[in-house]
Amino acid sequence: MNASASAPAVMVRALIRPATPAQLASWGLTATALAVIQALVLAGVNAQAGHLSAGRVGICVVVALAGGLYTSFGRLIVGRRPGLAIGWLLSLTGFLLALSILTEQYALYGLAAAPGALPGAWLAGWLSGTLAALTIVLIALLVLLFPDGRLPSRRWRPVLWAIVVVVTGWLATQMQAGTAVSGGYANSLDAARVSYPNPLGIFPRHGWFSHLVAVNFTLAAVTAILVVTSVFVRRRGANAEQRKQLAWLGYVGLMTAGSVVVFIVGSLFARGASAWILYPLWNLMVLTPVAGIPVACAVAVLKYRLYEIDRLISRTVAYAIMTAMLVGVYAGLVLLTSRILPSHTQVAVAASTLVAAALFTPLRHRVQTVVDRRFNRAHYDAELTVAAFAARLQDATDLDAVRADLAATVHRALEPTHLSLWSGRDHPHREEL
Repeated sequence: MNASASAPAVMVRALIRPATPAQLASWGLTATALAVIQALVLAGVNAQAGHLSAGRVGICVVVALAGGLYTSFGRLIVGRRPGLAIGWLLSLTGFLLALSILTEQYALYGLAAAPGALPGAWLAGWLSGTLAALTIVLIALLVLLFPDGRLPSRRWRPVLWAIVVVVTGWLATQMQAGTAVSGGYANSLDAARVSYPNPLGIFPRHGWFSHLVAVNFTLAAVTAILVVTSVFVRRRGANAEQRKQLAWLGYVGLMTAGSVVVFIVGSLFARGASAWILYPLWNLMVLTPVAGIPVACAVAVLKYRLYEIDRLISRTVAYAIMTAMLVGVYAGLVLLTSRILPSHTQVAVAASTLVAAALFTPLRHRVQTVVDRRFNRAHYDAELTVAAFAARLQDATDLDAVRADLAATVHRALEPTHLSLWSGRDHPHREEL
């Protein structure tokens, strides 16, 4: 009686058992992947409808794939070090990047490509700009805390509080009356001429709030400089291996600072017909940290063994790169064949699918080789050692020479603590290492 009565309670407890950190990060990765796919599909549809230029499609692809890369590395780090804030920051930033592109393309489709076809398009357009601003602040926080999830020292606490103030001010700016909703990273609503007044404007356009916006912008600029400086301060007190882990992040910081200077100088001198140059300069300034920081984290994790994550990452990275390349090839083929055969869309999609499937195996081998050679050298060298032994084995006739060669090959490839070789039922051989 007691056992039967307690069985439902056990089942209920099993169902409501809280998810592990790895499970939460996996769900975030799945949600990001779905958002990336939907965003790229909508971007392709909007481009075919003539409402999204090729340059803005490129921006959407870069930001969406960067979001997938952020979340992928966040999942790997959370699985290895769940208590480390860096993994959660990477996952959250990647999800919000993908969601920003998705909401922007959703709004563009609902306002330009098919007006009225999607509910809440105006709210999605506002959300895309808000999420874009939030992701920039999260990236700054990620740089400040990288790689151990802690500040360089207690003296950097004011910078952390400054980031909190900046993000609060930027979110408040998204509710300023008299402003226009123009989109997120790609600014696609403005380019398609479907920009609209801020529907959530509750703060005044001029007066005291505009002064606060100016102060917050100045604070954001100073904070960004200090965040970049923190990387070099952290490197100065680090050992040789940690300096290598932080090197690429420092390069991205310097490139970002340089792009900001170039944009400011361009803003001062670009007037009239030359004002077109401000758009690519703005994209350079924004996309450099957005796309560069996950690459810097990838190099630190893979090449310099940050967080001591094993060779499983090289497989994950290889498949992530391969998936991104196949998505790009597939999307490009669909757009190209749809232009060539506008009345045979299904044929275009089927042909593109067959080409992508045919490229899978050779592309996987090539990408895995490149990743292993660059980031998992031990595995790459081991494969070369075994392949060389297999080639020598074809011409070998002396059993003792083969056994010695095999033992040496296993030594170099696997580095075991002991080795036992059996050349036949009556010829056991054991070698202690």
